[in-house]
Amino acid sequence: MKIKMKEKTDLVDLKNFLDYSEIVTEDDDTFQKLMFVYKMAIKELNTKIEIFKEESKLFYDYDLIDHVNTRIKEPDSIIKKMKKKNLELDYKEMINNINDIAGIRVICPLQSDIYTIKNLIQNIPGIETVKEKDYIVNPKESGYTAYHLIVRVPVMLSQELIYVKVEVQIRTMAMDFWSSLEHKMMYKPKEEPTKKQAKEWINCAKTINKLDTKMMLLNS
Repeated sequence: MKIKMKEKTDLVDLKNFLDYSEIVTEDDDTFQKLMFVYKMAIKELNTKIEIFKEESKLFYDYDLIDHVNTRIKEPDSIIKKMKKKNLELDYKEMINNINDIAGIRVICPLQSDIYTIKNLIQNIPGIETVKEKDYIVNPKESGYTAYHLIVRVPVMLSQELIYVKVEVQIRTMAMDFWSSLEHKMMYKPKEEPTKKQAKEWINCAKTINKLDTKMMLLNS
């Protein structure tokens, strides 16, 4: 079988792979095929990140990466986000405008490690950066800190080379601890959090960020 190499393209250009029908459920055949491609993009990038992790430990005796989590966004979450953005519920809109369907979270020990990992990812041959946001220098109002990347990952299928968007979040262990608890307490509670509770979470984030900075300086 001759492999056909295409120029850099998003999934939306695969006319024979997609029909632009409404997103219905995760049982939809087209949706399942799309999720397969997103999963392969995660697998491609995660393999490279795991190599960085093992290389750092073996060659430099340093645990640059503590652990890595991956996830594919649930169908109802995708549709909810599309409605929030006032998008048409078709695959073309989903692919072009929902950038976090495939996600990788990289957890590292120190704040300085975040930028090392960011640079390593951006220097992987074939990886293209679409967007990046430094929430360490500019934290969110909630106090959330991390470094976010949207990258396009080349995925080689049997007859197509396609580029798939993956969101990468890079955090320290302290940032991840705060974010995981904050998400449970503030976004999935039985009752809406009070202003006092929200303020306390922001104060906790500031304390953790100061600790992160102090630990980085102690390790320098």
